[in-house]
Amino acid sequence: MMTGFRLNLSPLKEPLGFVKLVEWLTAIFAFGSCGGFSGRNIISIFCGDGRNETLNANFHYPFRLSQVPLVERNVTICNQTVNTTHLVGDSASSAEFFVGIGIICFLYCMVALLVYLGYMHVYKDSDFGPIFDFVITAILVFFWLVCSSAWAKGLQNVKDATDTDGISATLALCKGSNVTCEVSEFANMRTLNISVVFGYLNMFIWAGNAWFVYKETRWHSQKFSSQPGPGRQQVPAPI
Repeated sequence: MMTGFRLNLSPLKEPLGFVKLVEWLTAIFAFGSCGGFSGRNIISIFCGDGRNETLNANFHYPFRLSQVPLVERNVTICNQTVNTTHLVGDSASSAEFFVGIGIICFLYCMVALLVYLGYMHVYKDSDFGPIFDFVITAILVFFWLVCSSAWAKGLQNVKDATDTDGISATLALCKGSNVTCEVSEFANMRTLNISVVFGYLNMFIWAGNAWFVYKETRWHSQKFSSQPGPGRQQVPAPI
């Protein structure tokens, strides 16, 4: 059996190869929109004597908010000394898990496309290739579900920690009766919302792709080869 590289673009015209190309693109959108995020919230502090102060909350991937300084050193705000204060929360595990799965799927799609376009003759002539492809695809469907759900919860924690209520609960100054704290300018988290959408979209695309990969396995071919054809009658064996 010849196992050399044979370039053949026809698999891209079939669901097996075309869906893999779509998965490659959606994986890029998923981890890129999350891993490249950087934003800033501006907090306005209204003092009792009529003066206003501002603070900046700069946060970015992987969202270790407990390491993000809200007040970097002891400063005087509204005639009160404020100690070094950091944001509260840590969504790094869910964010890194989400980005990691996206990168793994991105790399796997590249390898799979290489096999489809150059070694499809080997892929179809062996049992190992389609079965391995199906098992990995099924596993990645599950991981997309888990990481997308975890990141959706982690993103909500980031939003809660950086909104007005979260900042007011974190900064002791804001708990005073004559001081009011309010987030006057929010970071644009649209790309983070998009990343969650692409996470679940990847799950559905990979689930659909699992069917096309399953059709290439011997499990599918054996299932149909064992079924009698329509109108076929069994002929009694001669005595």
